[in-house]
Amino acid sequence: MNKSEFYYDLPEELIAQTPVFPRDSSRMLYLSRSGSVMEDRVFSDLPEYLKQGDVLVINNSKVIPARLFGQKASGAHIEILLLKQLGVKQWECLVRPGKRLKPGTQVTIGEMLTAVVGEYLIDGKRIVDFDYPESMNFFEILDKLGEMPIPPYITRKLENKDDYQTVYAKPLGSAAAPTAGLHFTEELLDKVREMGVQIAEVTLHVGLGTFRPVKEEDITQHIMHTESYSIDEKNAQIIQSAKEDGRRVICTGTTSCRTVESVYQKHGKICACHEDTSIFIYPGYEFKVMDGLITNFHLPESTLIMLVSAFAGYENTMNAYHHAVEERYRFFSFGDAMLIL
Repeated sequence: MNKSEFYYDLPEELIAQTPVFPRDSSRMLYLSRSGSVMEDRVFSDLPEYLKQGDVLVINNSKVIPARLFGQKASGAHIEILLLKQLGVKQWECLVRPGKRLKPGTQVTIGEMLTAVVGEYLIDGKRIVDFDYPESMNFFEILDKLGEMPIPPYITRKLENKDDYQTVYAKPLGSAAAPTAGLHFTEELLDKVREMGVQIAEVTLHVGLGTFRPVKEEDITQHIMHTESYSIDEKNAQIIQSAKEDGRRVICTGTTSCRTVESVYQKHGKICACHEDTSIFIYPGYEFKVMDGLITNFHLPESTLIMLVSAFAGYENTMNAYHHAVEERYRFFSFGDAMLIL
């Protein structure tokens, strides 16, 4: 398939700039995989579509305030965006302006953090070594000095860092939020549990490759970014047992989907593991684990809308997107949700 087939026209005013409150008051478009049913609902209606025995998979990764601003000795301003931790004090980063910085350049960030910009990696990334007082924890410093790496299409400053975290976020490591989970409240999760739905937690640390555009017209030529994921024994068993019993596994977000499908692809079952994945799911892919998907409305021509099209069918997905535009749904990270069963 060609990239242009996944284009749709989106008015700029439909790109959500702020989250809604309460979180589960966002709108939700229900779409059947067969395409026979499309319903306009709100996210708090989700339990009506779930049933006892279902497993809801959530990605519990927590976004780090990964955007840092500092200065060279000359006074020149430098921006460092943390992507992936390589060691205790070493990270893979994007640095701006990157091309002008020679390896070994020192950047001062606030009063307690120093960065030394190292060698070049592929895609313009750099290795950066950080130095800070031994008495300090790096993530505590980030919490004081860092800013949330909200997507470029959100132009308003984020007033509350927690607005870009799911209510169940735990292990730090993501450079972007697993945004389908932003619609959940603690109360809604409790309601889902009370009706006999099991919740399985996986961790996939979201990289900025999530926003990387597909440049090749032939989508099969696109090289997917690599992300780290993990699943423990308890949660792996919850998902594996559901598959063995014929119960539904419903993934919250494309990251949860990519995690469970990656595990099955590598091991032939869902098991405890800690690995990397660069799985690219597009139409023609046969899902081994996922039976339902909760997702947001994604960018035109993105790998995310391609994954949704693989699950719901190309024509069904594009019809749903055109409907969402006509009905003035809110799009992207802080936007509304879609439930596909």
